[in-house]
This record gives sequence, structure tokens and C-alpha cells, in this order.
Amino acid sequence: MIRELAHFRYQLRKFLCFSERAARGAGVTPQQHQLMLGVAGFTGRGSANITELAEFLQERHNAVVELVSRASRAGLVRKKASVHDRRVVCVELTPRGRAILARLSTLHRKELQGIQGQREAATILQLD
Repeated sequence: MIRELAHFRYQLRKFLCFSERAARGAGVTPQQHQLMLGVAGFTGRGSANITELAEFLQERHNAVVELVSRASRAGLVRKKASVHDRRVVCVELTPRGRAILARLSTLHRKELQGIQGQREAATILQLD
């Protein structure tokens, strides 16, 4: 059990390091990449409010407000007041943010497929 947990943790760290390098290679910070992922996919609406993003990112509300502001200045997201409650800020991706996220998602999907192939090979080796 401990060996499997250690291996899982190792694979997780390798994937996270890959993800951070990929984000920087695309011209965004790893935090901005995670923000864009949350905006696009967490709620299923293609947008999210600050509270939802704080939950997705597991960060404090104030930290997410600042992250959204920096991402907005970088042209990755746009903020607008909710039509239902003007106190709520909704965040959505800009065309630039969508394009960057699409490229990063393709890279991440390929990396995950490689990890899956390695797992399958390791399982086969254990069976022999």
C-alpha cells in the first residue's frame, strides 16, 4: 500500500511539474492556467464567480480576486457583474485565453495518455 501511494505521489508531482513548464512555455503562469481551467470547466457554464474559483483553486477569496485582476490585465479573462446580482463578479475567458487554454489542454491530454501507457506497461510487467 505504501509503495503504491509513493508511486502515485511521484507520478502526480511529475505531472504537476510538466503542467507548470507547459504553462510557462505558453506565456502564462501556472496559476493563470489553473484559473483559466476553472473558469472554462468547473461550473459547466463556461464562466465562474470568484467564490466558485476560490473553491476550485483551494485559495482565499482575496487571493483569487487578485489573480483574476492580473489575468484580466494580461488579456486572458474578462470580469463582468452578474445579471442576477450586481455584487457578484462573473469571470469568463477572452478569445486569447480560450486559445491558450486549448493549446495547453491538448498538451496535457497527450501527457496523460503517456502516463496511462506507462501504467498499463507496468501492470503487464507485474503480471509476468
